[in-house]
Amino acid sequence: MRRRELSLADRLTALRDAVEIADGRLEVPEVSNARALLAKAGAREALGTATVVALAGATGSGKSTLFNALSGGDVSVPGVRRPTTGVAHATVWGDAQDRLLDWLQVPRRHAAALDPRLDGLVLLDLPDHDSVRMENRLEVDRLVELVDVLVWVLDPQKYADAAVHQRYLVPLAGHAGVLYVVLNQVDRLDELAAKACVADLRGLLDSEGLAGTPLLPVSARTGDGVEELRAQLATRVAARRAATDRLTADVRGAAGALAEHCGSGGSELGRDEREGLTEALASAAGVPTVVAAVERSARRRGTAATGWPVVRWTGKLRADPLKRLHLGNEESRTSLPEAGAVQRAGVSTALRRARDGAGDGLPQAWRDELRRTAEVSEDRLAGELDRAVAGADLGPDRTPFWQRGVGGLQWLLMLVALAGALWLLGLVVLGWLQLDDVVPLPRVEGIPLPTLLLVGGLLAGLLLALVARPLVAMGARRRGRQARRALTERVDQVAQDEVLEPLAAARFDHQRYCEAVTRARS
Repeated sequence: MRRRELSLADRLTALRDAVEIADGRLEVPEVSNARALLAKAGAREALGTATVVALAGATGSGKSTLFNALSGGDVSVPGVRRPTTGVAHATVWGDAQDRLLDWLQVPRRHAAALDPRLDGLVLLDLPDHDSVRMENRLEVDRLVELVDVLVWVLDPQKYADAAVHQRYLVPLAGHAGVLYVVLNQVDRLDELAAKACVADLRGLLDSEGLAGTPLLPVSARTGDGVEELRAQLATRVAARRAATDRLTADVRGAAGALAEHCGSGGSELGRDEREGLTEALASAAGVPTVVAAVERSARRRGTAATGWPVVRWTGKLRADPLKRLHLGNEESRTSLPEAGAVQRAGVSTALRRARDGAGDGLPQAWRDELRRTAEVSEDRLAGELDRAVAGADLGPDRTPFWQRGVGGLQWLLMLVALAGALWLLGLVVLGWLQLDDVVPLPRVEGIPLPTLLLVGGLLAGLLLALVARPLVAMGARRRGRQARRALTERVDQVAQDEVLEPLAAARFDHQRYCEAVTRARS
């Protein structure tokens, strides 16, 4: 089934979408040119359906003579020396087109005799494109971009001039429907020479992508071929589509230029690259420092809960390493040290890999956009990582049940030792009062019970503390692993929000840009 061709309005909408997506992202001249075309299209569509045809050519090509022949009078004065035509002339058939000519900035205007076939035609005689005056050449370039139909007038002497073909004709290869090439002054050649000249010019145009461009041999001086050219223009005027066709060709050309900045669309970041990015960000965020502080804090609390009560108080002389970091409040800065040169270099390397992975297969303009996106992300990362670490859930800050049980047992053993000590102290008092024989002294395997209670309680408490220490260390390492997972999840979310999503958004914008460009040029 044949695909329906888009209307000019649909093409302009697609081109506008592409420009809006590229705006602020692609710093390339093609975007500026497309923006200017959209402005031109809006203005031209508001000025009606009159057909603006421009005659362009070099000095001595007979362009002004042909203009007069088509206009039916001496409107433009031909010249043989430079400069000749310095200001564009206009001949109007039918209603005056003042607003249109004002927009074109053509001051010299002439009303042609009534000709129903040409009603609605505005014919322009442009300055010479090879004029020695720069303002004349600039005026040609300006009007060539604005007119609906362009008739390029060549002569037998300079029809193959590379300057004309490369600067004007070749760029209009996509405008075959709104471009005519006229070989003027054929009356100066004999019949064979004229045919050879036309054939050579035809071959040259075909090789330049202008195979669909009509080529008309004309003699403005004798009138040969003038009526055929007038009939061609009359057909254009009657169709009332010249402006639309020109704008359509312009849109397709602008979209084709924008398409140079389309590529395969990049690729998703691989697992290894993403893990490498998270690891680099975690290192820069101080996750290893926090994990180490969590383990030390857990060992400190575990030792305080299970340690020997006699020396347990000494642990309070040292501050909790985790509390020194001031974690737990995302709104406040932590006390973590800033990332060092090694960590910053690791982050830069990981960001570059992420950027290069996302930009694989994209044109340079979009890779530059990804680079700018990554640079913005890098500037924001330090603060976001600090907040992520500060707000991470490092697990419940409570003493495990088994540690509380060991702590209770330590106090029980301490009470046993204290009872033995008090008993022995009582025995000392009784001995001082010479009443030690009054109170019997229980023994266990020959060891006095109070001595057994004192020594046994102290030794058992010390042994229990030594046994609990590796268990406390195991629990601290487990808390560290839990904290690392929680911190890594937070850091990974920062990587997703600040790096991967902006890169993915830029890649998605590239996809939308290319889809809009494809619609505009289809």
